[in-house]
Amino acid sequence: MSIAKKNDWVEIENIVLTAEERAPQVPDDTKKTPLMMWTKGFLVDDEAKIGDEVTIKTLSGRITKGKLVTINPRHVHDFGNPVHELLEIGMELKEDN
Repeated sequence: MSIAKKNDWVEIENIVLTAEERAPQVPDDTKKTPLMMWTKGFLVDDEAKIGDEVTIKTLSGRITKGKLVTINPRHVHDFGNPVHELLEIGMELKEDN
């Protein structure tokens, strides 16, 4: 099992709202799950393992606590799945020029 050391880049999670605290107007499937928050930052504690309650310092300098879920997390960004209609429109526009 990996151990995070002080000042390692980590990610924590927190429950913002439990399923019972969710707003009544949200869809039924959403009501069944808690609202979660994930935060990345530098570990303040001397060391910790996945699942431990830890303190981190974010890039903006905020100190917060949560359950350690990832050590050295990646930044993963994309634009989602392709939208077939947009692909077709793009091809049509190219043909018109």
